[in-house]
Amino acid sequence: MNKISSEQIVALLRSEIANYEIEKRTHDIGSVTYVGDGIATIKGLDHAMYGEIVVFENGVKGMVQDVRKNEIGCILFDLEGLIKEGTKVTRTEKMASVPVGDAFMGRVINALGDPIDGLGGIKADDYYPVERPAPGIVERQSVCQPLETGILSIDSMFPIGRGQRELIIGDRQTGKTSIATDTIINQKGKDVVCIYVAIGQKTSTVAKLVNTLKTHGAMDYTIVVSAGASDPAPVQYIAPYAGAAIAEYFMYSGRDALIIYDDLSKHAVAYREISLLLERSPGREAYPGDVFYLHSRLLERSAKLSDDLGGGSITALPIIETQSGDVSAYIPTNVISITDGQIYLESGLFFSGMRPAVNVGLSVSRVGGAAQTKAMKKASGSIRIDLAQYREMEVFTQFASDLDESTRHQLKYGKGLMELLKQPLSRPMSMPDQVITLVAATEKLFVHLPINKVKSAQTAMLEYFSTHSPEIKRELSDTKELTKELTDKIIKTAKSFFANPSLVK
Repeated sequence: MNKISSEQIVALLRSEIANYEIEKRTHDIGSVTYVGDGIATIKGLDHAMYGEIVVFENGVKGMVQDVRKNEIGCILFDLEGLIKEGTKVTRTEKMASVPVGDAFMGRVINALGDPIDGLGGIKADDYYPVERPAPGIVERQSVCQPLETGILSIDSMFPIGRGQRELIIGDRQTGKTSIATDTIINQKGKDVVCIYVAIGQKTSTVAKLVNTLKTHGAMDYTIVVSAGASDPAPVQYIAPYAGAAIAEYFMYSGRDALIIYDDLSKHAVAYREISLLLERSPGREAYPGDVFYLHSRLLERSAKLSDDLGGGSITALPIIETQSGDVSAYIPTNVISITDGQIYLESGLFFSGMRPAVNVGLSVSRVGGAAQTKAMKKASGSIRIDLAQYREMEVFTQFASDLDESTRHQLKYGKGLMELLKQPLSRPMSMPDQVITLVAATEKLFVHLPINKVKSAQTAMLEYFSTHSPEIKRELSDTKELTKELTDKIIKTAKSFFANPSLVK
């Protein structure tokens, strides 16, 4: 057995000391000075960044939301009862992120990406940051593809394109969520992933919506992100950003995504609560000064990417609730100025039986016309003007007793159009059905019918087209164009239908 001499040991130690590299390790550790209402104030984390995740010694996570000279303000995502004054906090040097992936389709998750539907865990493909800069101008392309809602009044007059941001605005109980739900149902078989973000809603309301989507087979391509009314304000605040991160995963993998924020009024209220607790200065309607940036940085993430980046898109349908139809309030005006148009739902129309209660005068789409199919653009050409003339004439003639024949005819035609635009819940129309209806309407084939027979005649007419001339719907679906020959064929078939009184129910 060889013995090691003392000289060899000394030489070995000297070489180890000479080659030793000092690895400097520092950990920022702070301590809680105040906690309450979902907010914690921490001292000692001098290098913490805005939006960084911090971990408390009992495992609770929070996000840095306020950076001051000697302390930071942090919002908490878990129960704050576990945190006390003096609790130690450590930096993670990571920004908030959520798990993403195809496995999330058909599931209901919370704002942190954890499943809450009782169907077990979800395998994530990746993690995406909750806050992310919006794509730049060079990374985008013009909106050029339609995203059909299946709602005749919207697709004909205020079309939505893939990559657009169209606001749905109106008082409570005017059918805002119904329009969003119908749009999700209409994406079946169109290769669009739908994300529905519920902010500050009752759990029973979300459960009812999920059940509706399941009934129509729409949950297969839908992800529901829920931050309920009973969840803390920080969770409600982070929810839409988490939804946007999930949508970005699909957009950057070259697919089309539709995201619905229901609704951003409650989101702004949650942010106002956080800001006031963090002792930020209140501004108009007690909202903080950066409430515009709150929604602009969220909605700007919706885009149609360039072909070099895969050509994916995120279409956003934010929902805003107004008070007594006041669209000039702070949050509604902010979001109207950010979005590419709005669908305004009016209480008066809703209660008069016009559903969806879309106000033709105040609604607008600033981009969708470019993405509208040629067939729809041609068929819906004069509808909006005709309706505007009808509404104007209706106001002027409501007190008149004797009207000339042409005015009576115009009023009857307008009433018929309004009747045709009514649509049952969860019954979206296909593009060929919409085009056929519009061609027949503008040809004034429904004018001779009593108003209460218009809807049943429309349904019967579309069934007649399916059985007697299925090639018309097939050609519209394949070419998406409305030629002169096809228009004549539609009018001829529609006239033959109306010529048979037994068919017109």
